[in-house]
Amino acid sequence: MTHPVTPQHSLQPIAIIGVLFFMFGFITWLNGALIPFLQLVCQLGEFEALLIAFSFYIAYVVMALPMAKVLAWSGYKNAMSIGLGLIALGCALFIPAALSQQFAVFLLAQFVVGSGLTLLQTASNPYLVRVGPEHSAAARISLMGILNKSAGVLAPIVFTWLVLADLGHLNADSLAAMAPSEQQQALQQLAHQLMLPYAGIALAMLLLAVALRFSALPDLPEEPSASADGETLSVWHYPHLLLGVLTLFCYVGVEVIAGDTIGMLGAALQLPNVTTLTSYTLAFMVLGYSLGLLLVPRWLSQRQALAASALLGLVCTCGILASNPQSYGLSELLWGWTGIGTLPNPVAWVALLGLANALVWPAVWPLALSGLAALTPKASALLITGIAGGALLPLGYGALSEQFGAIAGYAVMLPCYAMILYYAVHGCSLGRRS
Repeated sequence: MTHPVTPQHSLQPIAIIGVLFFMFGFITWLNGALIPFLQLVCQLGEFEALLIAFSFYIAYVVMALPMAKVLAWSGYKNAMSIGLGLIALGCALFIPAALSQQFAVFLLAQFVVGSGLTLLQTASNPYLVRVGPEHSAAARISLMGILNKSAGVLAPIVFTWLVLADLGHLNADSLAAMAPSEQQQALQQLAHQLMLPYAGIALAMLLLAVALRFSALPDLPEEPSASADGETLSVWHYPHLLLGVLTLFCYVGVEVIAGDTIGMLGAALQLPNVTTLTSYTLAFMVLGYSLGLLLVPRWLSQRQALAASALLGLVCTCGILASNPQSYGLSELLWGWTGIGTLPNPVAWVALLGLANALVWPAVWPLALSGLAALTPKASALLITGIAGGALLPLGYGALSEQFGAIAGYAVMLPCYAMILYYAVHGCSLGRRS
């Protein structure tokens, strides 16, 4: 039987997990800057460029069940350490990728990084749910989300500073004006700018893996999982879990679209500094997580927060589709008075999706894992497969945007937010055993 965890006993584990969430948030949201960067370096179309996100997030599907076995074999702490080691390996692969300028090697590096994050997420999310009271799990995950998305705000800015500091003038138009030999030299110089930053990240991940391995982070014991008559159940007997997987599929898809395509939308609208635009989306996610920490569960239940998030997502998506790209009114109203750079209305609506998306992940996890006990590692791995939405749905956006335009592609998000709303209102209570 699981031992009760007091606030004093859970403080140190939460602090350690917080460091992990910050680090893999930084790595995950580098994709928002990496996609338009590699689109230029490797001369890719929109659909091809989104394969960068696909290779990263498809690892969550391919590797989820193997990583669940690693978790069951090694325990929570060792699994997190192994995951960090895999991330270090993936980041190191960016060095031969940059040297060769081969897009396939970049995709392989992304897949390895995604595999490490699969193990890290499979271990850390259920750990957070179980390290304290279930009713406040969303608040703990919201705290981790603040750290994760704060790193995401910094990642595109740091990327632009380290990689494009001396080459920010290069874009598709300036390259097209060069002679072929000059163009190849400029692209090679751009690619080589990746090597030092990713070597530094790889070293940091390796050091963190060793430190975690010898840390005081405790493993949590499991409870038996059985039905009322004592029959042992499998994860497939829990409809609220299976619908939770589908909900996370939809959620991660729209989260990745909001974070990773805003730079592409900015490029289509010929905005400057498009590699920094992801920071706007992530800043609104930090705001959303902060609100969640204040409001859940004191003023809002996890289900109510989830429903409100879905409704706001529907509003923002309709705003993207209906707004005028020549107008800056929305951002001027919301933050123009602060001196922060304003954005065309469709781009501002995409940034606001960060606020809509913030509380979905922390609300779905405790709702989907409720009553799973000893099945938590397997259920967690199943939920992790929902991250496949981040691989597949952005490709849907890419296909629609190439056919109908960059703004129209966001229509793919409407049914996703409708599914999230259904789960909040009804799906999370189906067959749930508390």
